[in-house]
Amino acid sequence: HVQLVESGGGSVQAGGSLRHSCAAPGYIGSNYCMGWFRQAPGEEREKIASIDTTGRQMYADSVKGRFTVSINDAKNTLYLQMSNLKPEDTANYSCAIVPYREQCLGAVDAWNWWGPGTQVTVS
Repeated sequence: HVQLVESGGGSVQAGGSLRHSCAAPGYIGSNYCMGWFRQAPGEEREKIASIDTTGRQMYADSVKGRFTVSINDAKNTLYLQMSNLKPEDTANYSCAIVPYREQCLGAVDAWNWWGPGTQVTVS
């Protein structure tokens, strides 16, 4: 079992910025992929960004150009910088990890380990 520890989130006005982090302390791996997901009330969880250990990134169209994902391999920490936030970005955000970067494009329910999630509210 891999524990993911998240921080960040909160409330912000439209146009503002927030930064999330997601740490996987003690995780040992060199070929993994980490991703950010969000789930709004009444909606299914969707993947919004991911990055693997080669630096390959993926963004959903809804956040492309506004959100930036990055990773610190040495610290096993994933970051999500969110800018120009919109009310429709309001959701519970969570991170997840898969042990092989080939799994990066897998379905949401195929991701192995998940963080607890943090709420982002944009008004």
